[in-house]
Amino acid sequence: MDPSVIAQLMDILRVNPYSRFFRSLGDLPSLECQKICIRSDPGLDQRVYNAPTSSEVAAIWVEDDTLDQITPRDIFVYNHVGGSHIVQYYYGCYDPLQYPLLFPFGDIGWHQVFRRKRKDSFVSCREYYCYKLQIRENINSILLVSGRLLQQFVVDMYIKIETSRLDYFRSNQQHIRSELYQGIVDSISVGETNASRIGKRIILPSSFIGGPRDMQKRYMEAMTLVQRYGKPDIFLTITCNPNWKEISAELKPHEETQNRPDLIARVFKAKLEELKDQLFKWEIFGKVSAYVYVIEHQKRGLPHAHFLIILRRDWKLYAPESFDQIVSAELPDKNKNLHLYTAVTKHMMHGPCGILNPANVCMKRNGHCKNSYPRQFVRNTTIGNDCFPIYRRADDKKVVKIRGHDLDNR
Repeated sequence: MDPSVIAQLMDILRVNPYSRFFRSLGDLPSLECQKICIRSDPGLDQRVYNAPTSSEVAAIWVEDDTLDQITPRDIFVYNHVGGSHIVQYYYGCYDPLQYPLLFPFGDIGWHQVFRRKRKDSFVSCREYYCYKLQIRENINSILLVSGRLLQQFVVDMYIKIETSRLDYFRSNQQHIRSELYQGIVDSISVGETNASRIGKRIILPSSFIGGPRDMQKRYMEAMTLVQRYGKPDIFLTITCNPNWKEISAELKPHEETQNRPDLIARVFKAKLEELKDQLFKWEIFGKVSAYVYVIEHQKRGLPHAHFLIILRRDWKLYAPESFDQIVSAELPDKNKNLHLYTAVTKHMMHGPCGILNPANVCMKRNGHCKNSYPRQFVRNTTIGNDCFPIYRRADDKKVVKIRGHDLDNR
């Protein structure tokens, strides 16, 4: 704890209404019988209606469970040591209390009655934080340059969004026909024969993204496409590269890519939409009957997407010669396509492993690569015994130096 840094933070937070209020508690003679009541009504000035008192250690909860009637949704701060610290997500004071350095002026965050200007409608939790994370010209956002604190804020707000969705379905069970989900539809889908096990207290419909019914619905839709149009012809993956110029150009000198998940997500989404245009509008692989894709995140936090593409009957890949028109497992010609050659040699060369590097992470205990590299030279593309293609890898004497070793098409 550097005293100079603490002094600077205290000076910054002099403009924070919550900070000023809590600092003023030191002037009270006794805090034993005092409590703070932070009004949840966003229409009131919270700096005015805060009742004075609390101690250094505070426990925060919403209401007393011993009361017969539900009390107004206020936040009570008591001076008991070891109590739970709870601030309800739908209070406007949640953000400035949880992240005082991100909101030094005590700006009120999202709340349930947040309305649009000139429109008689409410702003959802997701819409509000999409607005807060926007990149704007000539405006330096404290939030977007907060490094790891931005990551914590994004995760925290995602939990808030999910909680708001769950609360909606919890309080609107009668409007989503929950009795239908609790009945014979669910019991048949899971093969349940015991009637006492049918139904749940809270029903999540298929419209809740990521829920079990949503996942089952997506799976059944994908299987229906295969049943109608046949098995997929192309499996394609697009992976986010943190060194993309669209990402690096937006980073400031002190910023790291890992601390800008918002920027990575935006650029990857733009690249994904461009790829979809090439596949399905420009039809670079032929006319498409159906497709399905899913976006996942790697352990490094970078997104990638997997596509399954079903081509129309006249464009299907029946012969190995058709594979060579869209797939290559060989080094590109450096003189004809330098950009592709550079991309392949930089990102798509495995190893070295095997005899060249027995200590590589891909090596098994028996001394062989778990990915079966290096492969054998193959003059022409063929179909293997497992129905997977064995791509052409000609012995054309082309080599490239990768991590200190000369590698070829194998």
